[in-house]
Amino acid sequence: MDIKRNILLNPGPSTTTDTVKAAQIVPDICPREKEFQSIMAPMREDLVKIVHGGDDYTSVLFCGSGTICIDVVLNSLLAEGKKALVINNGSYSSRAVEVLTYYGLPFIDLKMPLDKSPELDIIEMTLKRNRDIGYVYMTHHETGSGLLNPISEVGALAHRYNAFFITDTTSSYAMIPINVYEDNIDFCMASAQKGIMGMTGLSFVIGKKSLIEKSKDFPKRSYYCNLYMQYDFFERTGQMHFTPPVQTIYAAKQALIEYFEEGEEAKWARHQRIMEAIHKGEERLGLKEMLSRDVQSGLVSCVRYPDDQNWDFDKVHDYCYERGYTIYPGKIESQGTFRLCALGAIDAPDIVGFWKVFEEALDHYDISVPVRYEA
Repeated sequence: MDIKRNILLNPGPSTTTDTVKAAQIVPDICPREKEFQSIMAPMREDLVKIVHGGDDYTSVLFCGSGTICIDVVLNSLLAEGKKALVINNGSYSSRAVEVLTYYGLPFIDLKMPLDKSPELDIIEMTLKRNRDIGYVYMTHHETGSGLLNPISEVGALAHRYNAFFITDTTSSYAMIPINVYEDNIDFCMASAQKGIMGMTGLSFVIGKKSLIEKSKDFPKRSYYCNLYMQYDFFERTGQMHFTPPVQTIYAAKQALIEYFEEGEEAKWARHQRIMEAIHKGEERLGLKEMLSRDVQSGLVSCVRYPDDQNWDFDKVHDYCYERGYTIYPGKIESQGTFRLCALGAIDAPDIVGFWKVFEEALDHYDISVPVRYEA
């Protein structure tokens, strides 16, 4: 295959290998055939294996972007008479609040600063005062800012107060090493187009079988986005309940092969190399980040817009895009930022090439180097 390779520094979808792209080119097949079904069981096991889960965990696949998993867990796992606790410190935890609001479900919106680790004593106090909390929900890696949240500690607090712990790991799964037991995770989730470096359209929830089976008796709030219904259909038939994204699943199969070939530790080391190269370029050009590095995930750098009258993000973006590099605007309200992400099938030399093009863009638009900040 002769396909132009773009370097995507946005927070997903990520740059993919040609072998993952090629895996989508398969003979047409009805997804109810046994041949296609045979892909599902090992894939579900592999997805659990990535987070070191045992037989007490399973994965449930859904057709859709990562947000479908947020919808699924929030509406499916709240028992009658219980309420949710959302640790809200970023754009994706805010999305969870929006989902709960749309369903009209009871919840506590525990707002925390966007640029620092949440205060555990406030979370514990909230749990202590609200013994009817059914689950605690937290985003592991807030890609709007690059903040990494302390899921192990918050999961332990949830369990101490008889709630279970759900974390959105869409932007950390298969990148930052995760262990569901050590990190006190009852449910996590991700999408194929991020950590495993597959294609958009397949997402999955990983969780404790016992809690999924218990949720059978919880109120049913959605037909398509119900966790137990999809799990039960998988268990009985080996299939997704509704039409799956066939070609995307073939791509995910190949992506998982490549994930295990690279290995968890080597892959995380590669992501760290990429971020180190990103940081070096920022320091050389004088670019400032929004977050202190001690709270960053190591996967996203959120950069402040320079205070230069010639700075125009769209123009700089377009200059880079035309040369094969994609940068992405930030998601911090009222703050001018853009993001550089260490995701996908790239490595440090790709970042060296990016900085060359980025500096050319600054020169082209007469933006000072080193860049200027008023404060």
